[in-house]
Amino acid sequence: MRGFYSRKIHSLLGVIPLAFFFIEHMLTNFSAVEKGADGFKDSVLWLNSLPLVFFLELLFIWLPLMYHGVYGLYIAYQSKPNLNRYNLERNWRYTLQRVSGIVTFVFIIWHLYETRVQVALGNVTHEELGGVMHEIVPQPLWLAFYIVGIVAACFHFANGLWSFLVSWGITIGPRSQRVSSYICMGLFVLVTFMFLLSLVTFRDSEFKTAEAIAEAVNTVIQVRE
Repeated sequence: MRGFYSRKIHSLLGVIPLAFFFIEHMLTNFSAVEKGADGFKDSVLWLNSLPLVFFLELLFIWLPLMYHGVYGLYIAYQSKPNLNRYNLERNWRYTLQRVSGIVTFVFIIWHLYETRVQVALGNVTHEELGGVMHEIVPQPLWLAFYIVGIVAACFHFANGLWSFLVSWGITIGPRSQRVSSYICMGLFVLVTFMFLLSLVTFRDSEFKTAEAIAEAVNTVIQVRE
C-alpha cells in the first residue's frame, strides 16, 4: 500500500503543481519571442518580485520537483520494459516515459545550476539570465544538449498528463483515452515548438546587449555603495 500511495503522490505532483510550473516557465521563455530581451527581463523580474517568492518556490516547485524526480528515478530503476516481447504503443509510451524522465531530471539539474544556482551565488543577476542563455545556445554541443533536454521534458510532461488521466480514472474507456492521447500529443508538439523557438530567440545579439547594460548598471550601483 505504501508503494501505491507513493506512486499516486508522484503522479499527482507531476501535474499539480509541476505541470503548472512547466507551463509558466514556457510562457516566461516565450516572452523573449514576443517582446525581446526587455520583455523576457520584465517577466523574470515580475516573477521574482512576488511576495514570499522563496517560500512559494520551495513549497510548490523545489520540494515537489525533488520528490517527483528522485522517486521517478526509483520507478525507472524498478521498471521492466518488454518491448522485445510486446511491440505495442503503450509499451513504447511506458518505456519512453521512463527514459525521458531520466533525461529530463539530468537536464533540469544542469539548467538550474547554470541559472538559479549562479543567481544564488551572486555570479549573475536575474536581469542577466537572458545573456546567460545567449552564451549557451551558440555552442553546438550545448545547443544539442538543450534540444534533447527540451524535447524529453516536453514529452515527459505531455505523456505524463495522459498517464495521469488514465491512472486517476478520469479517462476510463478506450475512446476517451484515445481522444486524450491525441490532445496530449498535440500539446507535446505545441510546447516543444514554443520552447525551441524561445531557445533559438536567445541566440539574438539583443540578449548580449541587454546583459552588457545590466552589468554596467550593477557596476555603477556597486561603486556608489
